[in-house]
Amino acid sequence: MIRILAVTAALLALPGAAAAQTTAAIDQERPVLRSDAVVTGELVRIGDLVDHAGVVAKIPIFRAPDLGSTGAVSADAVVEAVRAHALIGLDTAGINEVTVKRLGRAIAPKDIEARIVRALAAQNSLGQPDDIALYFDREPQTVNVEPEAKGELRINTLNYDSRSGRFEVTLDLPAGAASRARLRYSGRAAVTTEVALLTRPLSRGEVIRQDDIVLQRRPRTEINSTVITDLKQALGYAARTSLQAERPLRSTDLMKPELVQRNQAVTLVYRVPGITLTVRGRAAEGGAEGDAITVTNEQTKRPVQGVVAGPGQVVVGATSAQLAANTPPSPTP
Repeated sequence: MIRILAVTAALLALPGAAAAQTTAAIDQERPVLRSDAVVTGELVRIGDLVDHAGVVAKIPIFRAPDLGSTGAVSADAVVEAVRAHALIGLDTAGINEVTVKRLGRAIAPKDIEARIVRALAAQNSLGQPDDIALYFDREPQTVNVEPEAKGELRINTLNYDSRSGRFEVTLDLPAGAASRARLRYSGRAAVTTEVALLTRPLSRGEVIRQDDIVLQRRPRTEINSTVITDLKQALGYAARTSLQAERPLRSTDLMKPELVQRNQAVTLVYRVPGITLTVRGRAAEGGAEGDAITVTNEQTKRPVQGVVAGPGQVVVGATSAQLAANTPPSPTP
């Protein structure tokens, strides 16, 4: 108390500007609570949470959150913890809690899978890594290691059964990681091929467009010679029957788009050298370009055979004499 009064008296004795500067300097050195902190180790120290902590800055007072995660500590808990180390007069600056983040380097599930795939491809001659798909018994989760840990996961043991495709693997964390626990995974590995899948159901006769089809990897054991592996083999073709989405598309599922529909009014064309005759008809069946179909001549009501040549157009060849015999000539240049 006597010391405080002496300091106060000294300040009063100073000129105004000098007293203000001294007061500001004292306030500047006053310990102030931070609203957030970032740590790299397992412990949170006073200096991580308090500015101007002085000689006690390196003293640990809390455990840090898990690697790569964020936690919070109340301002009251910080005040109580630092009081034991003679840090008095902590200014909380109106903060209720301090957010504490512990840095870490994340190893994502896709990185774990890629490491196992490369090892399987190299040790078991399964082809290119991109052709191998893994089906885990327990899906990998993100693993966090210290930021300074270098390198990648290292294969410790790897067992693979070529008949069943089953694998078991253990991996070591990168060099420099504090934890020495090994990661263990098991599951099934399959060599895959890209196949065409529909993105939506199609009705019979619907033409496949770019947005209707995608490539997706499927195990080769599920694929036969009729499965389409190139989008170009399907684009522009039509569904032969109703097709469901997300199933491998086969060549037997497709046909050329029908240019003539059943019961559609069509133009019958009869061609001989130098003369073209046309007459109205009605298709008895549908057909794609090049298909031979039956068409009823609407003038004679008799059926004739012709070949689909275009949308709504059927050509009757010179061997189909019915059209010429039953139709009044209507020459067209």
